[in-house]
Amino acid sequence: MRGEIDEANLAPETSLINKENQDSSATITTTLLLTTFVAVSGSFVFGSAIGYSSPVQSDLTKELNLSVAEYSLFGSILTIGAMIGAAMSGRIADMIGRRATMGFSEMFCILGWLAIYLSKVAIWLDVGRFLVGYGMGVFSFVVPVYIAEITPKGLRGGFTTVHQLLICLGVSVTYLLGSFIGWRILALIGMIPCVVQMMGLFVIPESPRWLAKVGKWEEFEIALQRLRGESADISYESNEIKDYTRRLTDLSEGSIVDLFQPQYAKSLVVGVGLMVLQQFGGVNGIAFYASSIFESAGVSSKIGMIAMVVVQISATGTCIGCFLVGLSFSLQFVKQLSGDASYLALTGVLVYTGSFSLGMGGIPWVIMSEVSNIHKNSLVLNILLYLIIRSMS
Repeated sequence: MRGEIDEANLAPETSLINKENQDSSATITTTLLLTTFVAVSGSFVFGSAIGYSSPVQSDLTKELNLSVAEYSLFGSILTIGAMIGAAMSGRIADMIGRRATMGFSEMFCILGWLAIYLSKVAIWLDVGRFLVGYGMGVFSFVVPVYIAEITPKGLRGGFTTVHQLLICLGVSVTYLLGSFIGWRILALIGMIPCVVQMMGLFVIPESPRWLAKVGKWEEFEIALQRLRGESADISYESNEIKDYTRRLTDLSEGSIVDLFQPQYAKSLVVGVGLMVLQQFGGVNGIAFYASSIFESAGVSSKIGMIAMVVVQISATGTCIGCFLVGLSFSLQFVKQLSGDASYLALTGVLVYTGSFSLGMGGIPWVIMSEVSNIHKNSLVLNILLYLIIRSMS
């Protein structure tokens, strides 16, 4: 009799645990995959923009007769536009939604690539690069947030890392194509993922969590059901999101001062620390000027760029890569191993790029989306991204 009572008392708890397990191990649906693909097309645009300047440096400077200062401005103005876009992205995403924000940023990217393609003077190159940078800055917020909001808890980490994967893929494809085609054609090719995402935005659902946040409960249920599958039971997840969202309505809107309250200190330190360390690692210096680094080290820039495509573990690997590049130039400076030293630079850049992509490149984005709750997401991520993009420039 006692065993029957215990079993009956444990039944509701067991049922709740089973529901939680079912939610955390939700199946991957076709809609979820398609939606993620469309979203990370923006990540590919992000990577294409980063990788564009390095392989086209030689042809671009010769054809338009650019000075070193003019080319340096062209390369770095991308980060200025990205800084502005990142600072504005959270407010825009909260006002018009995640899906509309991605479309908004794509318009800037398309105009930017078109301006670069048509450029005959340096000023239009800079305008185009700035516009692409602005769109890239908006993407840097909205894409990982959108992916985190549409995926079940058990799949969120894996799906969020696809953002970094597609950034690396965009850089790699741009490096590879830039080794064989002209800079104008490469700019046109940069528009292709923009168009793909613009078309895809018409068929993917809005973020259910954003719909709940703005009180569109009917649309919220429809979007969540589409993402989880027509036959899936979304009642537990739906109620969880609704309860959480309703509790947040009793809280005041977050402000910058809130970030420095004791309860947010750990999230702020972890989020900002990881992202700033990620960028201070110097990955954008390698990405923007890899071609010049290879040529200065005595390695064919075309061979170096193709090799970087092949190699896209961790902080230890990035340290080793930086050390090898520095050692190469040091040996050349003192006239030692002048022939073999060039290959040390090539090896160092490849080790650095591969190590960054597998470690510091992706992990901070996953952690960042987890340490900020839905109410503070826009504010915290905007502050983080402002610091990140500012450190890049």
